Order: sequence, then structure tokens, then C-alpha cells
Amino acid sequence: MRQKIAAGNWKMNNTLEESIALANELVAAGSPEGVLTILGVPYVYLDKINQIVSGAPGIEVAAQNAHQALSGAFTGEISVKMLSSLGIKYVILGHSERREYFAESDALLLSKTNTALAEGLLPIFCCGEPLAIRKSGEHISYVINQLKASIFQLSAEDFKKLIIAYEPIWAIGTGETASPEQAQEMHAEIRAAIADVFGDELAQEISILYGGSVNAANAKDLFARADVDGGLVGGASLKSDVFIQVMNGFQ
Repeated sequence: MRQKIAAGNWKMNNTLEESIALANELVAAGSPEGVLTILGVPYVYLDKINQIVSGAPGIEVAAQNAHQALSGAFTGEISVKMLSSLGIKYVILGHSERREYFAESDALLLSKTNTALAEGLLPIFCCGEPLAIRKSGEHISYVINQLKASIFQLSAEDFKKLIIAYEPIWAIGTGETASPEQAQEMHAEIRAAIADVFGDELAQEISILYGGSVNAANAKDLFARADVDGGLVGGASLKSDVFIQVMNGFQ
């Protein structure tokens, strides 16, 4: 059975007080049995939020990014060594906003992934297509080529440690959502591509999350699809009552 995952990406939102309140509310609700809840927290709150969720069954904390170097003269950057020293287990890499606004390439993301894995962090690796590619009908080959140019170059031993998040860029923060059928189609294609490279057994073990305006209204239908193993949730993860409904979308 693949791990069911409800991952929230808080992005650049919330004050410290708001973040503490949100984390406490989610801990009080508890992660549903069999579901891994991951909170993608801004750097400045990682330690505090990790302390709050420590000991809460099924709830972990992720950083939203990390540098490819372990240390050095990179003012303002955060290394995986720093993250691991805080007890952080997960890191989001390759989010479309990092690719678009900070020009992160597939080669750079492969380097970041290798560095994270070497330090013992588990990447949530993002991929996805913009609207123009979706309209052109080339969305499947576009996404598979992203993977071929990055994480498909890992060893099978390293690849099996990843969580993959498919995020149609045209559906992030727009209120638009890929239909459950569209999500399932892409997830199935990603899984088939993994099987081609690493074998079907490993492909069936990898959790693939959908990230594109997941909310309380659509989570259950999305998560019911055979190859959709959960969600990477943006805005809906900032309100505990909404995110709790998403966390319970597997039932």
C-alpha cells in the first residue's frame, strides 16, 4: 500500500502567532489513521512548528526549499545540513514558483535532490506544465521530460525515497483545478514512466501527490483516483478547518 499524504505548503504566509495557532489546531485534530500529514513551513518558523508537532502521530514538517551546497558564502540561503540539524525530515524541491520566479532548472533541481538525499532529507519533488503546454496537448511529454532531465537520473535506491507532486501550473492559486480524470491521467503516465526506468515494483511504491487548488470540496474525489495518493495543498492549508477536511479526504 502506498503512503497516503496530505501535504500543506504555507508558502510566504502567516505571522509566527498565526503559524503557532494553525499548528496547534492541526495537532489537536490529529492526522487521520494511515495518513501522513506534512506541513511545508517558512524557514523562520521551522524550529517552532517542529517542536509543536513533535510527538504528534502522523504529522511532520517540511522546508519549502534548500540550497544545493552544504555550506558556503550564499547569503540568505538555507542548507540541508541546517535543516537536518533542526530535525526536519522533508523538503519541497522544484515547486513551480521556484522554477518560474527563481529560474531553477532541472539540472539544479537534480543537484539539490542529491544533496538533500545525501544528508538524509526526503524530497517532495514537484513537476508540472504551464497552460500553453496543456493547451498544445504536449503536457504529458513535457512533464515526463522534466523527470528525465532530473530525478530519473537517480539510482533506484535513492529514487524510492522520493515523494512526487504533480502540479499543473495553470491550476495553482487560480481557483482552477484539473478534473479528477485529468489528474489521474497524468499520475498514471508518471507512474508508467517510473516503471519504464526503475521497474513496476518500485513504481507502485511511489506516492504521487496532486497539487493544483486542492480544497475541501474536491479532495475526496481527487484522492479516490487510483494513482492519486494525496495532495500538495496551497491556500487551503492555511485554514485549519479546511485543511482538516482535506486530511480526511481519503475516507
